[in-house]
Amino acid sequence: MLERTHPLAVLAAASPDCAAVQLNALPPATRLLIRGGPAAVGSIGMDIPPPCRATIKGDRALLWLGPEELLLLLPDGKLLDEIGAASFIDVSHRNTALSVSGPRATYAINAFCALDLHLTAFPLGMCTRTLFGKAEIVLWRTAADMFRIEVARSFAPYVWACLEEARHEFLG
Repeated sequence: MLERTHPLAVLAAASPDCAAVQLNALPPATRLLIRGGPAAVGSIGMDIPPPCRATIKGDRALLWLGPEELLLLLPDGKLLDEIGAASFIDVSHRNTALSVSGPRATYAINAFCALDLHLTAFPLGMCTRTLFGKAEIVLWRTAADMFRIEVARSFAPYVWACLEEARHEFLG
């Protein structure tokens, strides 16, 4: 089996250090799109998170994307035997992830995304599907100054380049 190359590996290696906004290409993950209500999720041992929120249990994260659509993130290569085949779609190879962190992370994201990312409006654990420039992303706040962005592999270099442009003013 061929080893996957991260679509951001070359860009991440060439990215300059910036204390105000750090960009990191996150390791591959298993991504399962779950369609359906409580019956579809009940078998994985996690509660459905409230709207626009994420639930974490061990090495699993469950993100609410819509009334009957959830994204389950697992370590790369891990599949859950307890999920019925009809209730999920494996989108592991479709998407990739990156993190944006640091004291100016919200500024860099807001350069291309119109969401209010103030901690009171977009609190810890909140997630949503939104537009970043011209790319659809899933944005998840994992810490006060850290975000995870899930994006289609083909749009990942575009999103990275936008973030590099946005953090340019903080390079010193």
